[in-house]
Amino acid sequence: MRNGRTRKHCRTEAPRRRTRRAVIAGRAVAGVVSFTVLAGSGVSWAAYHWVTGGLNTSDALDKVRKNAPKHLDDSVNLLLIGLDSRKDMDGNDLPKEFVQDQLHAGSSDIGYYNTNTLILMHIPADGGKVQAFSVPRDDYVETYNEDGSVQGHYKIKEAYSNAYTGRREKLYAQGLRGAELEAQSREAGREATLATVQNFLGQPVDHFAEVNLLGFYDIAKVLEPIQVCLKHPVKDRYSGADFPAGLQKVNAKQALAFVRQRHGLDGGDLDRTHRQQAFLSSVTHKLTSQGVFESLGKLQDLFGVVKKDLVIDSKLNVIDFAQQATNLTGGKVEFRTLPTEGSATRNNEDVELVDVDKVRSLVAAVFGGGPAVSPGAGGPGHSASADHDQVPPPGENHRAPGPSGSPSSSSSPSSSPSGPPPKVSDDQFAGESVKEGGIPCVN
Repeated sequence: MRNGRTRKHCRTEAPRRRTRRAVIAGRAVAGVVSFTVLAGSGVSWAAYHWVTGGLNTSDALDKVRKNAPKHLDDSVNLLLIGLDSRKDMDGNDLPKEFVQDQLHAGSSDIGYYNTNTLILMHIPADGGKVQAFSVPRDDYVETYNEDGSVQGHYKIKEAYSNAYTGRREKLYAQGLRGAELEAQSREAGREATLATVQNFLGQPVDHFAEVNLLGFYDIAKVLEPIQVCLKHPVKDRYSGADFPAGLQKVNAKQALAFVRQRHGLDGGDLDRTHRQQAFLSSVTHKLTSQGVFESLGKLQDLFGVVKKDLVIDSKLNVIDFAQQATNLTGGKVEFRTLPTEGSATRNNEDVELVDVDKVRSLVAAVFGGGPAVSPGAGGPGHSASADHDQVPPPGENHRAPGPSGSPSSSSSPSSSPSGPPPKVSDDQFAGESVKEGGIPCVN
């Protein structure tokens, strides 16, 4: 296993063509789009070797790849994972003053090891527009452990923390302590998240990148100021967001508040998801239009953050990335948010209900790989489609439907394995799509 504390060179994965496209999207939208300049900025080989020699890598995909749905072409899927943790790589609490004053994120006990952000990016085989789906963190789905066994029905963000806790308790009882205990427990969380996303969406995950709150802050610190745009003024004491309407520049502390705010917004978590998408677009725009990394010193600062805070899968090939990364710039990414079927209460928690068949069909149609299929991430007999509790039974506490419309499992645009995928329109998703290539204005 290679994660948080392990350093190594990235290896080449066959087929080489698939690896190139995955690396292009992975780093770019994860906040390390900065690699684009390596292809033409004249950075020396010594500096490049320094970059590739100290990455935090993970083998989490190795265990879940064997149960993944099959690719129908040479496209590549990249999962971006934002971890809502106030811990460092060794599991130590971040300084209290830093968490409260800079991150404005309350106590180090908040968030635990839930995933706040899940974005699946699809890089088509023909080099066309990259399609990205944000998965609402409170989606109530069947979640999986790293070995394919079913955890149960939980919010999708809890797949990571459930597996982390289970692995940690087992290893602790065996006498493991310290950084290695933390590293192996987090690896279980990554594996569970990957397996759950594959099963829920009916799509394979080829590569992934993970960053926590500290990593986001550190990257934003190197890049500040960053331009963002809001349709309305906002002020929120929970996240620390206090912004006027319109185009404006934010520093690292404000950037974190910008992407974390959900209180006081009409769309709640939906609006927060659009903020995250818009921020990624703004970062990409700055990197590609303002020559931020003509300075080797600033370039090294960013790569220092990447080495400290970012975890990537061990198959990403940075040499291919350096040669190909410029292909992703220029507005070639479109973000959408997957629909939900309304809010409800499960296990005494507020959740978002989902229609799994509908979600899979939409994803398959946009990705262009044909109709959705049951992935069987948990092995024979296991499929997220078996969730019979996606719409509330009579007598359950059920509130108003979400942005996707009235909850109805019979209205899914499902398709048979032999038929064509359904046509897709923007109103089938949650809110407006966000297109990379500028500075989108959002709520």
